[in-house]
Amino acid sequence: MILHIEPVEQARPRATRRGRHITMYDPAKVKKFKKELSQLVRSQYKDEPLDGMLEVEISFYRPVQKSLSKIERARRLSGEHRPTVKPDLDNYIKSTLDALNGILWTDDAYIVDLHAHKYYAVDPHIEITVAEL
Repeated sequence: MILHIEPVEQARPRATRRGRHITMYDPAKVKKFKKELSQLVRSQYKDEPLDGMLEVEISFYRPVQKSLSKIERARRLSGEHRPTVKPDLDNYIKSTLDALNGILWTDDAYIVDLHAHKYYAVDPHIEITVAEL
């Protein structure tokens, strides 16, 4: 499944105090990403969420920086030079898996095998493959 949305990393949750209660919430950018990703997947995936052991492969395609030479830009787009800068791969994974709970799978705890990759692309997007084991 190809999802035409720019990947967003899971940021540290924010906290607010209301009297004696503390409430945790996602920053606005992460909350917006999760909502848009959920809607995008719902529009493409019409089946019931999976609830057995799952294998997931995710490729995150982030935008290429604008201030690069043509040679370096070509290296990045060819995959010769892949992203080794922040955001970290695990933070992309966390925000994406959380957004897809209840849509592709009932809970991301069912994922027993996970493969993830970061690449550069002209058109930022996420590619995800899910297989039942």
